[in-house]
Amino acid sequence: MANRTGGQILVDQLLIHGATDAFCVPGESYLAVLDALHDASMKVTICRAEGGACMMAEAAGKLTGKPGICFVTRGPGATNASPGIHIADQDSTPLILFVGQIERGMREREAFQELDYRAVFGTMTKWATEIDDAARIPEIISRAFHVATSGRPGPVVIALPEDVLTDLADVADAEPYEITEQHPSPVQMNELAKRFAAAKSPIAILGGSRWSPETIADFQAFAARFDLPVAVSFRRQMLFPADHPNFAGDLGIGPNPKLLARIKESDLVLLIGGRLSEMPSQSYTLFGIPNPGRPLVHVHPDPEELGRVYRPTLAINASPAGFCAALTKLEPPKDPAWKGASAAAHEAYIAWSEQPAPVAGEFHPGEMVRWLRSQLPDDAIMCNGAGNYATWVHRFHRFNKFATQLAPTSGSMGYGVPAAIGAKRIFPERTVVAFAGDGCFLMNGQDFATAVQYDLPVIIVVVDNGMYGTIRMHQEREYPGRVSATTLKNPDFAAYAKAFGGHGERVEKTEEFAPAFERAVKSGKPAIIHCLLDPEAITPAKSLSTIRAEAFAAQGKR
Repeated sequence: MANRTGGQILVDQLLIHGATDAFCVPGESYLAVLDALHDASMKVTICRAEGGACMMAEAAGKLTGKPGICFVTRGPGATNASPGIHIADQDSTPLILFVGQIERGMREREAFQELDYRAVFGTMTKWATEIDDAARIPEIISRAFHVATSGRPGPVVIALPEDVLTDLADVADAEPYEITEQHPSPVQMNELAKRFAAAKSPIAILGGSRWSPETIADFQAFAARFDLPVAVSFRRQMLFPADHPNFAGDLGIGPNPKLLARIKESDLVLLIGGRLSEMPSQSYTLFGIPNPGRPLVHVHPDPEELGRVYRPTLAINASPAGFCAALTKLEPPKDPAWKGASAAAHEAYIAWSEQPAPVAGEFHPGEMVRWLRSQLPDDAIMCNGAGNYATWVHRFHRFNKFATQLAPTSGSMGYGVPAAIGAKRIFPERTVVAFAGDGCFLMNGQDFATAVQYDLPVIIVVVDNGMYGTIRMHQEREYPGRVSATTLKNPDFAAYAKAFGGHGERVEKTEEFAPAFERAVKSGKPAIIHCLLDPEAITPAKSLSTIRAEAFAAQGKR
């Protein structure tokens, strides 16, 4: 190979490994990379804040299973990107963050914006490193793709000293990376068959990452043959179709009590890909630790997750693809004792997710979601950050296809807007809708400018109740009547959209939403629909006053 700059070598490796998109906020620390990207066949999305850029890359990784690519500059650029790294870590999303770095000769003098990236990111990445030699770039980039996608996927951070990127090197390119699937052994599959033969009330729970449409199709066929009820983990609703007769619902925040009862009464739980962390396990109360209290078959691609929290009856180190391929050969019992359980579980899910209860005020978020689920195409991508507004989306929307849900299991606010923009950049032909609370939106709302710049007609539904609603809910539960640091004064979000060159709508009543949404779609522009929600409408089940009254009553009893 002829001599190339480190920046050119790096970009060449990204293309070899199949990267098609990069999200960035530019910085002088990696100008040589920006120069190499000038002539590269890679879409570069310029963002307005590093947090948004990293979340866009995380969304790309979540949707495609390939590492999302993000570039930021040193110091403040890297720390601003850290929320996206934390999301990728807790959500098991493949992501590679490249950070510009000071020149090698300036290290450990606290040079301008200097950071020790291994120390800063070491606890929330699978690997954090710094490149010292331009000739090693192919090796390190190849390793980064393998690490980000293998076992339990996650983020990798690579620091790029400015002088390494301008150095010349004569080095061969690496071969394209390939994901290695792990498969269960015949002994393990025989043991699983015996477990099913002895079971009377089994259930499956799907979670984690490394799924694909083909893998989900394999599992659907298995579930149908076994007449097995299937639940999904927190914010993993796209892993099993809601309209499938075996679907039992999701283990999120405030789940269906009938689903929780079914899991507690089960005598065989098949957990595939997930970890049953705090939210899906209902604050670690659904199963005992370390003894789950009932037979648990845990299938996970990372051996370190097997037995880490729960001690499984049968631990299977396999990827969802490898395991579900093996399931195609598994034969169900001739007369399963749980016959009819799937129909009952699905009926309970439908009843739970069909009709939202009335709420205070003239705008009803549950009715909005019901209307959207009847209007949006099956492949529409639904995005949200964190906040009580998301509980209506999770409960009343029905996800029927893979790669249609972008929601942080880490509970990160500010995620929905950049996730939607990243999704639309990757899949411009698909409908993309983001939901955000008023507090959530303004954490990354400036990247609405990115949607306008690249003509990405995402539709952002801002649910405005004038407060940090989730925190207020907890505040009223723990310290009723003592409102502190949760009230917000908001701008006109429809006018905000118009100021950027997008389309804006204001909705005060439920019946105004449908025509506003249709006008937003027809505009062909990025759009914000500003929906005013009564603060009393805090959850699908309880008002803020009810929560406060219950808290006062509980205090009185004490």
